Amino acid sequence: MTTKEISLIKLLQDDLPLCDQPFLEIARKIGETEEWVLQTLQDWQEKDILRRVGALLYHRKAGFVANGMSVWAVPKDRVETVAATMLSFKQVGHCYERPPFPDWPYNLYAMIHGQTRDQVKAIARQISAQIHITDYDILFTEREFKKASMTFFVNEDPTNWK
Repeated sequence: MTTKEISLIKLLQDDLPLCDQPFLEIARKIGETEEWVLQTLQDWQEKDILRRVGALLYHRKAGFVANGMSVWAVPKDRVETVAATMLSFKQVGHCYERPPFPDWPYNLYAMIHGQTRDQVKAIARQISAQIHITDYDILFTEREFKKASMTFFVNEDPTNWK
């Protein structure tokens, strides 16, 4: 990565500027054009370096205080389709595949956001009915210790990158 690309990453990990043209503002900070910023982001997306640029909602502050990580035992050959179905529910914030263990059979995890625990349980039942899997559990969040996106190149000196 170039020095300017690293600078772009560092700026994108913070909040976007609250203005009409946030990418133009970012471009000015690194001495580039808005077109360069947008083209770089598009290139990274095409190369699977960047998945997306999105807003981060503090769901607890927005009233979604019942959050449950649902864990599912899904046959390996159905993981892709089951995950797609789960992600079609607007209450599912994210979904991950992880390895199962002998004493922990769950391999698919989906965070369900709701206003009450009963609401989260009802959404899980709806998902279960659609995917025809009943081997699941819900791990409810008791307390949130950290809510932050990953940061990259924090202690890096971009002048050392070529």
